[in-house]
Amino acid sequence: MGMSFEQAMLDDMNQLIRLRLAYLSDDFGTLGDDQVVQLREELPKYFSAHLGRDLMAFVARNDEGTIVSCAWLLLVDKPPSPRFPNGKTGVLFNVYTDPAFRRQGLARRVMGTLIEHSYRLQLDVLELHATEDGYPLYRSLGFSDDSTTHVAMRMML
Repeated sequence: MGMSFEQAMLDDMNQLIRLRLAYLSDDFGTLGDDQVVQLREELPKYFSAHLGRDLMAFVARNDEGTIVSCAWLLLVDKPPSPRFPNGKTGVLFNVYTDPAFRRQGLARRVMGTLIEHSYRLQLDVLELHATEDGYPLYRSLGFSDDSTTHVAMRMML
């Protein structure tokens, strides 16, 4: 079975939503019906506003046209600093492969496509939060643990 590796477009929105929900189910456990309804309502709005602009989805697509693996890149412009001199950064998330297609190197190839594109965009840095399962892949691709004197924090609003 052949695979193509490419950037997803708005026409792929339903498949991207399917993969986002699958990723979130794997990451957070089973989603409640009300959560799924809300996500199905909000995700099309988000994709319409961002996909192809500051959000890029890189995918593996099988011969039938089904997206079976993906990795998303959110472009973030920040004020330049010693860590990112031109201020162009990327946040990598939603790296997911359909369970039936795992252990075939698809995530590695999708990530390779994303990284190549990041170089063309002249990004200074790619950031991600690795799961335990994904950590070895990211390390093998050149990602390193982010050692800083700052502590990651957040406030849920």
